[in-house]
Amino acid sequence: MEFGPIWRALLQNKTSYLLIALQIAVTMAIMVNAIGIIQERSILMTRPSGVDEDNLFYLNSTGFTPDTDYQVLVAEDLAAIRNFPGVRNAVSTNTLPLQGGGWSQGMQIEPGEEIEKTTVALFFMDEHGIDTFGVNLIAGRNFTPTEVNWYDPKDERRWPPQIIVSKAMAEEFFPDFSPEETVGKIIYIENDLPLTVIGVMERLQAPWKSWSGVERTMLVPQRRGARFARYVIRTEPGYRDEVIPQIEKMLAESNTGRIIRHTKTMDEVRARSYLQDSAMIKLLIFIVSLLTAITSLGIVGLASFSVARRTKQIGTRRALGATRLAIQRYFMLENFLISSVGVIGGAILAVGLNIWMVQTFELAPIAWYLVPAAMLSLWIIGQLAVYGPARRASMVSPAVATRAV
Repeated sequence: MEFGPIWRALLQNKTSYLLIALQIAVTMAIMVNAIGIIQERSILMTRPSGVDEDNLFYLNSTGFTPDTDYQVLVAEDLAAIRNFPGVRNAVSTNTLPLQGGGWSQGMQIEPGEEIEKTTVALFFMDEHGIDTFGVNLIAGRNFTPTEVNWYDPKDERRWPPQIIVSKAMAEEFFPDFSPEETVGKIIYIENDLPLTVIGVMERLQAPWKSWSGVERTMLVPQRRGARFARYVIRTEPGYRDEVIPQIEKMLAESNTGRIIRHTKTMDEVRARSYLQDSAMIKLLIFIVSLLTAITSLGIVGLASFSVARRTKQIGTRRALGATRLAIQRYFMLENFLISSVGVIGGAILAVGLNIWMVQTFELAPIAWYLVPAAMLSLWIIGQLAVYGPARRASMVSPAVATRAV
């Protein structure tokens, strides 16, 4: 093999080659960590919310007339929406997954002010909430109409005694019990108010996508009659886009003392929630692509310069019997050695950079396979980049050796 002579030749003029190796190392370090971040963000963006996103939308009703009985208005609106053609169900609630704003509360498994509390996201809704959201009830039962009450602002400690919790919440509070065994357990709110778990949902994301307890949620059987109401509506498959303007028009015409606005599908809610993450992924892909292109151009430039500088030497080797394949292989092996120095240094740099980023920004560690995959990719990219100059070198005529300098 020609590795020994090629390596010794590289050491004689190592400055330019070290610069390319350093460029490869930096490119690899940034590439590996950027892909790691892209993977992490992509996983976050594709987490299931637990609801029927394809057929779900919401709209807000804001009243401005002082003499309106908003409890009656909410009940009438929901009855009209539920009976609308193409609508499967509807509910008035305070929030929905990924929406960005909502209500959280500290909960505990024993009464007392000194007991450690765990924060839970709350969804206020009636017995239609389970079917409207399309969540999967894996244990227990739904609320009954008699268990749902109206919120009384004069009695803020009047919490309904029954709740439905997500599987993640059940596991947080009762890790040693199955979902079926969690049904009937007591959880306390506001230090000493007992709430009984009557059901467990498979999954329901909280309104805040970046929250560490994003799946720690709870349904509260309570209606809220006020000037502002948020209606979440689930349509039959394929009817969502058709139904949206019709329901907006129906609600606006049924009561002129309010404004219907902020209508959004669940798809739009998800897209808006992850807008920054999506932009970051696009930016990182652009940066990785740009660095890879610049590195490839650097390899091509160095190889082309090397060929031009050693044209007479190549011609002499050809005159002494070296084949075109041997000349091409020489430059390919030379680039392989330079790339090897770069990717080995890049692997060390990538791991070190990731350790620093994990400690500083609390990012997830990169997957083990990213480093060898990046090494292999840059080796291949290096070989593809040098192929053109190496092929031109192999085309040098032996007659060049006889020309005067």
